Amino acid sequence: MEREAMPFDVVIVGAGPAGLSAAIRLRQLAAEHDRDLSVCVLEKGSEVGAHILSGCVIEPRSLDELIPDWRERGAPLHTPVTEDRFLFLTERGARRLPTPPQMRNHGNYIISLGNLCRWLAEQAEALGVEIFPGFAAAEVLYDEDGAVRGVATGDMGIGRDGKPTANYTPGVELHARMTLFAEGCRGSLTQGLFERFGLREGVDPQTYGIGIKELWEVQPERHQPGLVIHTVGWPLDAHTYGGSFLYHLEENLVAVGFVVGLDYENPYLSPFQEMQRFKLHPAIRPTFEGGRRIAYGARALNEGGFQAIPHLTFPGGALIGCAAGFLNVPKIKGTHTAMKSAMVAAEAVFDALARDEREPAGYPEALRRSWLWDELYRVRNIRPAFRWGLWGGMAYSALETYLLRGRAPWTLRHREPDHARLRPAAECRPIAYPKPDGVITFDRLSSVALANVFHEENQPPHLRLRDPEVPIRVNLARYDAPEQRYCPAGVYEIVEEEGRGPRLQINFANCVHCKTCDIKDPTQNIVWTVPEGGGGPNYPNM
Repeated sequence: MEREAMPFDVVIVGAGPAGLSAAIRLRQLAAEHDRDLSVCVLEKGSEVGAHILSGCVIEPRSLDELIPDWRERGAPLHTPVTEDRFLFLTERGARRLPTPPQMRNHGNYIISLGNLCRWLAEQAEALGVEIFPGFAAAEVLYDEDGAVRGVATGDMGIGRDGKPTANYTPGVELHARMTLFAEGCRGSLTQGLFERFGLREGVDPQTYGIGIKELWEVQPERHQPGLVIHTVGWPLDAHTYGGSFLYHLEENLVAVGFVVGLDYENPYLSPFQEMQRFKLHPAIRPTFEGGRRIAYGARALNEGGFQAIPHLTFPGGALIGCAAGFLNVPKIKGTHTAMKSAMVAAEAVFDALARDEREPAGYPEALRRSWLWDELYRVRNIRPAFRWGLWGGMAYSALETYLLRGRAPWTLRHREPDHARLRPAAECRPIAYPKPDGVITFDRLSSVALANVFHEENQPPHLRLRDPEVPIRVNLARYDAPEQRYCPAGVYEIVEEEGRGPRLQINFANCVHCKTCDIKDPTQNIVWTVPEGGGGPNYPNM
């Protein structure tokens, strides 16, 4: 069946904070200049916010610029930060350390980023933006000159065998004069753009972390609205980058999360299990005693910072937000930077369209003149300094922050991608994790149930192997199948079949779209592609 085509001036892929901010800014500019400008936003989640997961403490700087009267409009920023604590944990103890300047949160808010995106979508629609949730952009469209001319959504109703079922519906082509990619960290279409246009040539490899988050309703006496706690140290060893957060929201809610840098070396490490045993620490466990866990999720995040930012534009469009990697790692914040990049890009796109140009060439230079560029430049050396371990990284960070003030005459480089850091299992020690108690700690399958994951099971698996022999021949033999442990949703299992030996089983229906497998697979044999639109987690307020 022939695909229907819909024309727009601008198509935006992804209804996260970047995509929605770009849409809002474009329509604001159209109104200011009395110009007609059609803007469409595609969202692969079942609704706006369904796939959004973040800590999240937001710095409202970009929101102030985009919608100055957001308070009067009822933006869901209800809990201002009242106190910061920074703890170093040993196995049994906790020592309070001075809070680094980047982690001080005076004037910031603890929020649900999913709920903020839902509110931003309302503001966008009120300005005339068309938002299509439940439609996954599965293909980039190119014109005869090789420029991007839009995207196509995935076909619906394709069976596991790759053949159309009775419910088959072809995808829709969305043609655009300009297309903005706001897919978030490790977007599948963005990866293809990197290759086609050489957008990563001459920049450092992107490096990543995985963030695992739970939302708890705790006992009132254990709740302190506005309290922000960050920890480093136990349960991770001194050579593995990572740490935790506890954010006390409104209504007795506490968000707890654990982040592990995906440049870790030990294939026996399980980020999910590290998060579970973290909650058993004597300084942490009391918060959750008597409470109940109400939500769970996981998501990869960019940690490469300034030196890993790719080339941002190409004929027909640009990259914005976490698709390009604007997270401020020392701050542990990326929403304000994602939004700012989107607003700057929107202004460049608006100008380019007025001149009938095919590429928003003014976007990178405008970004370099913005506060975002200076902010990321000043902290560029802190994350790569942790190659020297926890103590070396903290010592260098203090030097960079207090003495050099981000103006060091050198830039530390990211030397290799995360998947290349994994060591053979024979060189590493297995990690003994405690069994879940079902009260404070849990297994992965009961956790995935709280993510409200749904995929139509009669569809081709969206997690694909370049070579089906590699998981056993290489990953199992050399690394003891680390995909069994780095996946926070139990997607990958090594199963033994009588008379046939081991094989890798992919339970794609469990996938929470965190993208960790696409990043950490040591042979880069796993390829994450979009499933049918609307599939994946359905986070209510993460």
